[in-house]
Amino acid sequence: MKKLGTTHENLDHKVHKTLKSMILEGKLAPGSKIYQDKIAGELAISRTPLVAALKKLEQERLVKAIPRRGFYVRRFSSEEMIHIFELREVLEGLAARRVSENITDGQIHKLKNFFKGMKVSDDPRDVKRYADEDRRFHHFLIEIGGNDLLSSILGTYSIISYSYQGGGLSGLVRSPKETIHEHRALIETISRRDPVKAEELARLHLRRSRERLKEGMKKEKEGKGEGKKGKAADKGLKNVQVEGTHKSRKGG
Repeated sequence: MKKLGTTHENLDHKVHKTLKSMILEGKLAPGSKIYQDKIAGELAISRTPLVAALKKLEQERLVKAIPRRGFYVRRFSSEEMIHIFELREVLEGLAARRVSENITDGQIHKLKNFFKGMKVSDDPRDVKRYADEDRRFHHFLIEIGGNDLLSSILGTYSIISYSYQGGGLSGLVRSPKETIHEHRALIETISRRDPVKAEELARLHLRRSRERLKEGMKKEKEGKGEGKKGKAADKGLKNVQVEGTHKSRKGG
């Protein structure tokens, strides 16, 4: 892990940014404990700026402090994820509109390089590469499409979104085969500087992911319901068997 210097940026800010990246990249997995001594040693810092950064991450709901146990990376429920995607839909739609209105020729050139020549398959390595590109793409739009406040809010929501653990898709809710065309259509629309269409496509892209999460949550609840019914049926069958045993004993 890269050691942090104290030049150019405030150290607390640097540590905060580094920890955020570690959560985003999965180096600090959802539900895992954050070992402060280990991280402080790797970054060559004292625990003071580390604790300050962790407290800020707690305010952003990325980590959770448990008394007498320490800090843990937050694990978000499906319902919380759905709410986050709902917020992202509105805010990233706004960001896409702003990008289309203000994007420079140089930024369009960079934008068109996203997903260029990207291999889309079910191979876990290809999925991981696509997920990394997906993160960079959305980060790029957030950075050039939002003011500092919007960028900060969306940055946090994006990190939470990519902590999604379902489907084995490296933090993606939907497969690359489903979303690659949506990404390319959005890139083309922004490059044409069409703010209304860009906002529409950005919102649709995130709405589809939100709907997929809803479907998953519904199936999860139905599965739990079926499990409870199965246990109740097994219990009822045992009771019938016990009663039958008692009756046969009395009859004998």
